[in-house]
Amino acid sequence: MTKSRGSIRERSFRLTEHPHYKWIALSNTTLGILMATINSSIVLISLPEIFNGIHLNPLAPSNTSYFLWVLMGYLLVTAVLVVSFGRLGDMYGRARMYNLGFAIFTLFSIALSATYLHGTAGAWWLIVMRIGQGIGGALLFANSAAILTDAFPPNQRGLALGINNVAGIAGSFIGLILGGLLAPVSWRAVFLVSVPVGLIGTVWAYLMLHDLGQRVRAHIDWLGNAVFAVGLISILVGITYGLEPYGGSDMGWGNPGVIAAILGGLATLGVFVWIEQHVPQPMINVRLFKIRAYLAGNLASLLASLGRGGMMFILIIWLQGIWLPEHGYSYSQTPLWAGIYLVPLTIGFLVAGPVSGFLSDHFGARPFATGGMIVAAISFIALLTLPVNFSYLTFAGLLLLNGLAMGLFASPNRAGIMNSLPVNERGVGAGMAATFQNAAMVLSIGIFFTLMIFGLKASLPRHLYDGLTQQHVPASIAHALATLPPVGVLFAAFLGYNPMAKLLGPKVISALPHSNAAYLTGRSFFPNLIASPFGHGLTEAFTFAAIACVVAAVASWLRGGKYTAADVEPSDSADPSVADAVSEPVAGGDA
Repeated sequence: MTKSRGSIRERSFRLTEHPHYKWIALSNTTLGILMATINSSIVLISLPEIFNGIHLNPLAPSNTSYFLWVLMGYLLVTAVLVVSFGRLGDMYGRARMYNLGFAIFTLFSIALSATYLHGTAGAWWLIVMRIGQGIGGALLFANSAAILTDAFPPNQRGLALGINNVAGIAGSFIGLILGGLLAPVSWRAVFLVSVPVGLIGTVWAYLMLHDLGQRVRAHIDWLGNAVFAVGLISILVGITYGLEPYGGSDMGWGNPGVIAAILGGLATLGVFVWIEQHVPQPMINVRLFKIRAYLAGNLASLLASLGRGGMMFILIIWLQGIWLPEHGYSYSQTPLWAGIYLVPLTIGFLVAGPVSGFLSDHFGARPFATGGMIVAAISFIALLTLPVNFSYLTFAGLLLLNGLAMGLFASPNRAGIMNSLPVNERGVGAGMAATFQNAAMVLSIGIFFTLMIFGLKASLPRHLYDGLTQQHVPASIAHALATLPPVGVLFAAFLGYNPMAKLLGPKVISALPHSNAAYLTGRSFFPNLIASPFGHGLTEAFTFAAIACVVAAVASWLRGGKYTAADVEPSDSADPSVADAVSEPVAGGDA
């Protein structure tokens, strides 16, 4: 048995010398990233069915934190761990760490679907298992780009990383459709769908993938890892709880605990930077940021993620909570159709990503990444001009334009970042790039939700009070509902709910004339009620996104001329001159 297993591995290792090995690496890593990103959005669209399945009302104020942590826990864990796992890949083998990620992700996917707990116990089970999934996802994110950078020559990395990166972004939108299809059948299927893919990918990665890069002999920087994790977790937890009402405020940004968590996290990260400059074998070689192409590429990626990260949430709220019900779709149908109507955005990514990645191999990353951000800013400005009850063809055209712009940016920018890294720093360098992107996604969600709630707060109470009293709801009850935090209304729209039946209660509903009760609990009242206040929030959110994209374009342009690290192992990656010793400007084009 041992001899047979050894012969299988020996045959697979010989494949690494085959000219097609790089395509094997690309197909496997793309499958892993696609699975990990589909998982994040498939849960996003399936939350109503998941919470119904465990018999927990996500709109109850006491359950808001469960809703947020099921949604955000996965993103938080991947943001925190990708750098550490990237360093482990540099030390112990990127293919080995990546393969472990596939196995862990699959195991926790099974655990998520297997629970028979209900209520708060069921919610905690989902949160903990989602965190476990995040560990697997972090291993996949941290090592996939490094594996591809090892496998492909510099003149093909843009295409390979472009396909891989676009698959990840497209997975976010594919998950919306899958969630809309599977959740009504069974909420457990939302998690089980990853299992066969994970099993195939785990075995395939074990047999086929092999490390081509040179491993770094080093000790684990336990202090740096711990301080980095504490700092980033503190910031992201603060952002998450900042979205919840606090005291008499609609949001928790004035909560002393939230302020302490964010400021304390920033201070802790400052200490982390100091530690990394003084330990002999740091978790992160902060001197990598002396490489202008690496620094500018990461800054552009962070800003682009700030502009793009919360966009999906806004579009889902727009479609599920307002546009689809106004156009005759029942609330049970809105999750699926929201995913379908967002397909133009996915098409834009799929078309522009590989093409721009291929072109950046020949002409450099700078013109495509910069141009993509400029076009993205234009698309956000154009979205500002749409009425809340828009014409779908115009809406689809702007989604397509935004998808093309983001695809135009993402692939060349990722290739520019990876090409700038010395060979023995690719794992941790890719992990840091993923941390910037994932942390910015969490921050973007917080910013977009905050801007939307401020926009709703300006006019929602008056609209809600007037709308309810016109339907003969007693003034005292209408006033009480109008003073509720608008975050509940926003979550209701996000989940595709009409919350009026639950907010008013059966006693009030039964006391109203039948026609008024039917209208209040039907699919017209709630969308018409929040359309105008929602429009104010859209203005705030899309204005922020446009500004973030413009600044990202500036950062992308400042990356300088075409810049590719030499594919050699530097003698001492901690040397202060690492940026100059291991990277060489390459003539021709811009990076």
